[in-house]
Amino acid sequence: MPTADWLRQRLAGPRQLQAVAEDAVPARLTPAAVLVPVIERQQGLTVLFTQRTAHLSDHAGQVSFPGGRCEAGDPTPVHTALRETQEEIGLDPALVEVLGLLPEYRTGTGYSVTPVVGLVRPPFVLAPDSFEVAEVFETPLAFLLDPANHQRHSMEVGGAVRHYYAMPYSGYFIWGATAGMLVSLRRLLYEE
Repeated sequence: MPTADWLRQRLAGPRQLQAVAEDAVPARLTPAAVLVPVIERQQGLTVLFTQRTAHLSDHAGQVSFPGGRCEAGDPTPVHTALRETQEEIGLDPALVEVLGLLPEYRTGTGYSVTPVVGLVRPPFVLAPDSFEVAEVFETPLAFLLDPANHQRHSMEVGGAVRHYYAMPYSGYFIWGATAGMLVSLRRLLYEE
């Protein structure tokens, strides 16, 4: 079972990070960053997710990491991820120990996303933005890192077949870019 110290060791130091991309990525991409919040629970590490509200125009109802577009005043992707996380779920950036960055993830919807892995120790109080976030939940990190739980799916979009990862867990459907970033985390941690 992964521990906080093991994560620190695996994510420490310089790494050769290769960009990960979905099928059919546009030429022009909007920079964005997300926080991959790893929670240090007594029973083991978990990962915190948000489920977006159903009325949003982008990715309505989907499971995601807190995060969003980089703004002109954001000096780094880490700043973007922490700022967006505080805006979306009310998590104080001072409670996040940044462990490292995952490879850039390029989406078919036109984003270049930098995933920032951060360790969070309870206790903490969340205040989700009810306009953007329908629910916040956690999933065991061990489940997410187990390749037996990494499903491959495909769908037709605009006449082309697109492939994506999915990790269904306890009634939640973690898929697309979010699942792809978790596969990237596993590859980085286990140096595949």
